[in-house]
Amino acid sequence: MDDRDLARNAANHVPLSPVGFLERSALVYPRKVAVRHGRQAFTYAEFAARCRRLAHALARRGIGRGDTVAILAPNTPAMLEAHYAVPALGAVLNPLNVRLDAATIAACLAHGEARLLLADGEFAAVLRDALSRLARPIDVIDLDDPEGPGHGDPVTRLGALTYDELLAGGDPAFEWPGVDDEWAPLALLYTSGTTGDPKGVVYHHRGAYLNALGNALAFGLRPDSVYLWTLPMFHCNGWTYTWAVTAAGATHVCLRRVDPALIFPLIAEHRVTHLCGAPIVLNLLVHAPDAVRRRFDHGVEVATGGAAPPSAVIEAMERMGFRVTHLYGLTESYGPATLCAPQQEWSQLPLEQRARSMARQGVPLPTLASLRVADQRTGAPVPRDGRTMGEVQLRGNTIMKGYLRNPAATAAAFAQGWYHTGDLAVWHGDGYIEIKDRSKDIIITGGENVSSLEVEECLYRHPQVMEAAVVACPDSTWGETPCAFVTPKAGAVLTAAEVVAWCREHIAHYKVPRHVVFGSLPKTATGKIQKNVLREHAKAHAR
Repeated sequence: MDDRDLARNAANHVPLSPVGFLERSALVYPRKVAVRHGRQAFTYAEFAARCRRLAHALARRGIGRGDTVAILAPNTPAMLEAHYAVPALGAVLNPLNVRLDAATIAACLAHGEARLLLADGEFAAVLRDALSRLARPIDVIDLDDPEGPGHGDPVTRLGALTYDELLAGGDPAFEWPGVDDEWAPLALLYTSGTTGDPKGVVYHHRGAYLNALGNALAFGLRPDSVYLWTLPMFHCNGWTYTWAVTAAGATHVCLRRVDPALIFPLIAEHRVTHLCGAPIVLNLLVHAPDAVRRRFDHGVEVATGGAAPPSAVIEAMERMGFRVTHLYGLTESYGPATLCAPQQEWSQLPLEQRARSMARQGVPLPTLASLRVADQRTGAPVPRDGRTMGEVQLRGNTIMKGYLRNPAATAAAFAQGWYHTGDLAVWHGDGYIEIKDRSKDIIITGGENVSSLEVEECLYRHPQVMEAAVVACPDSTWGETPCAFVTPKAGAVLTAAEVVAWCREHIAHYKVPRHVVFGSLPKTATGKIQKNVLREHAKAHAR
């Protein structure tokens, strides 16, 4: 077919951008509640007007295409509004991790060349220190949240203007310019640094649009859905659910702090249907005090990812009445790239067996082009035998543009035309992948590979264990041996000998930890256990 006379034009091609989801939902559901936050509630018409006010006010302060706007805030309406107003100007949103120290925040602001910072008062002290380290001043807007600590306290002020004052000067009917190229940068996210120095990951509008739709479809979001923000919006733009929930015309319920004492009542009060979080969030719900926990008379869907969830945690959530979907992805893939899509026949399996199937990382999201498990050296796909390990590699429109001003790291990540995750997995005959470890977390003892995740899975099934992590410990005889870091359940009395005996009963003896250390586990703000920190502790323990 000769179609040379059929050109792309304004009628048949519009750049994809998730900002359009808000425009549609405001048109279709103007009177429906879009956002709840404590005593506040905004309809979709009000939500859209607030975003237009913000965009106009930012434009009046000189923010335009390509400019970076940083935000340091918990899950508040202002954080949601920034996810629309900033990219609607063609500017770049840079959500910052709320648990970063002053030096790292300063480094991110400098590296990302932020021109304006939206700052929640809860973090005024660390931000004041961070701003003092910068070589140039940044325009600061104070987010004085009525639901936050120190509301109205002048001590928390960093800028000359509050967010409400900024919005008051904006036009609710402002026609934002929108995006002229769907490949244009939309967001700048810094990796958590669990496997090295943080890198600046750049997202584009097309990827955010597609991944949001993929998540909405995979998670079953509908106009009557109510989504509780137990996942940080700064983490991969909330796994793109900041846009996915709006695309479905559903309701956002904001939450400043992940606390079971807040989560359970909010689920009941607002009939929450969906929430997301790292396995640590699920673990908090599972181990919440009896006085806090409650069952619901409606279904609650939970998506978890960011780290491999032990099947024991999935089992416990299912017993509480939650339905768990396991997702897998990275900052570089806009969050979720795969899901463990449930098969109908799994419903007939005993809970423990079903949970083991559900704990796998699964199959590609509908919007991911390709997924493979390949030999790291040759690039050849591994057999789908559930035993041969290889690296998880991804390809598609929902992969980052690259690392900001880091061409060497970008080239390495995209070698052979695939994004290299660094995660090691097996490929099962049914097409589902199952991650066994990150490449640097594999423990090699006496020439044998030991998956730290397999040992952790065993530990989580001990009735007195709340959390566990396993890393390599130097050993003069074996090279490396497993070292287990264990957090017992509240009130539990547990000894190292009991932990070792449990493992010897359930896994091969060469995989059993030779060292057991009790205490709390260091974590990133997204709930990932910092194994790089634990490896240093293990080295010290071995001396």
